[in-house]
Amino acid sequence: MKIKLMLTQIFSFIFLISCNAMDDSKFTIKGHISNAGEAKSIELFEGDEQLESTTLDANNEFYFEGSTPEAGLYTLLVGERPYMLVLENGEAVHFEADMNEPGDYKVNGSKTSAKLKGLDAIRETFQKQQTALGKEFEKRIGEGEESAVVQNDLMAKRDNYISELSEHIVKFSKENKDNLAGFYGMLLLYTVDPTGQEQALVSYAEDAKDQFPNNESVQSFVAHMEEIKPLSIGQIAPDFASLTPEGEEVKLSDLRGQYVLLDFWAAWCGPCRQENPNIVEQYHRFKDKGFTVLGVSLDRDRDAWLKAIEDDRLEWTQISDLKMWDSEAGALYNISAIPASFMIDPEGKIVGKNLRGPALKKFLEKNL
Repeated sequence: MKIKLMLTQIFSFIFLISCNAMDDSKFTIKGHISNAGEAKSIELFEGDEQLESTTLDANNEFYFEGSTPEAGLYTLLVGERPYMLVLENGEAVHFEADMNEPGDYKVNGSKTSAKLKGLDAIRETFQKQQTALGKEFEKRIGEGEESAVVQNDLMAKRDNYISELSEHIVKFSKENKDNLAGFYGMLLLYTVDPTGQEQALVSYAEDAKDQFPNNESVQSFVAHMEEIKPLSIGQIAPDFASLTPEGEEVKLSDLRGQYVLLDFWAAWCGPCRQENPNIVEQYHRFKDKGFTVLGVSLDRDRDAWLKAIEDDRLEWTQISDLKMWDSEAGALYNISAIPASFMIDPEGKIVGKNLRGPALKKFLEKNL
């Protein structure tokens, strides 16, 4: 679907440059790269599709031209350094970068691309943080620390980085809500924090629907957010019923009055089984403080389901219609991968999603 293509564009490497005079049926990019060193290759991508490729000439310059049906996100890749650009027909874009300071680049001829420089800086900061986490993991493991301890520490750090990054992206997008730079900020936000900033994403889509009525990419994003909204944070969790191993019908609404972790899992799901000990620990810690779990299995094999419940010591209510991916509850909650979970407050409102590892403990400590 189109939204997947747009998310691929956000992850793609992006660089952009300007042009000379031209007609309205194409765009051009003319660029100059100082201190290029080994970064001689210049490539232009739309999503993950390479459109053009060239090398710097004797003057360290390059030139591209192309055509697009609507303003869209492109990637100008200088060596291995990506730059985000929004190009549309009729633009003559000029790009300048010094590879000694690749973040301090200049774009003329495309106002939206120039605005994306702020988003590029945010993205680069995040990538550096992730690289640093990877190096810290390798260093600490090499020094003999226990893997689980290191992972928990770094997951907490990563969550903090994402939270800070998300706030910066939301601010950027609000400042650019009248142009497509704000839209591409929201696409980046969707890739890094789709649940933590879900309300901001849904709210943006509602405004963008009328602001960019003729942009196919924006409207595809809007449609995707409209699909998500009924299950977004702040909405009442859809009610449903299924059967326990003993054949008793249980409704989600039966558990109103306490915090409920609605946990979609399966005996055959390795990551689900790995997360179960964490849920067991938090369940025993908070079960007398207004917290419980409702496990919804996407199993087909009844015996395997029951064995997993016993082996993992899952003492909370378990239900399943044993239809695997055809599970009625799974379809109601748009489950396409597991583990997946929803935190539901005592009034039946969705207040969190996919709270795993330290995130589940942190939520329960804060609210209970």
